[in-house]
Amino acid sequence: MIRVVIDTNIFVSSFFGGYPRKIISYWKNRKLLLCLSRPIVDEYFKVFQRLGLGTKEQFKELVSLFANGYNIVFTSKTPELKIVENDPDDDKFIECAVALNGDYIISGDKHLLDIQKYINIKIVTPKQFMDIFTVKSR
Repeated sequence: MIRVVIDTNIFVSSFFGGYPRKIISYWKNRKLLLCLSRPIVDEYFKVFQRLGLGTKEQFKELVSLFANGYNIVFTSKTPELKIVENDPDDDKFIECAVALNGDYIISGDKHLLDIQKYINIKIVTPKQFMDIFTVKSR
């Protein structure tokens, strides 16, 4: 199964539709394995709460999926990397992917996307991922 790290901006965008919603749907339908770390989960929930995204039911569903480890691999320990010079806070996504042998980081963040690849981890936009995933799913 394809292992993905999903940047917070993709989770946020999923509430509005498009490729991000399809990606989250693939995760919920067990077509992708979501790689998570504590710093990533913390950022997800901080941003969701700050932006008031989704209904209470959607928020509860997400909390439940994370709490029950639904189609998720979680690492409590990640390497400390300094890769994203212009936005060091984004290093947590690469660190998680490295720790859990992720295949892709899906992001809309220019600083991450500029890196394109770290080790064997491809850093792609939602559209790029969907183009790749659609081909691999055939």
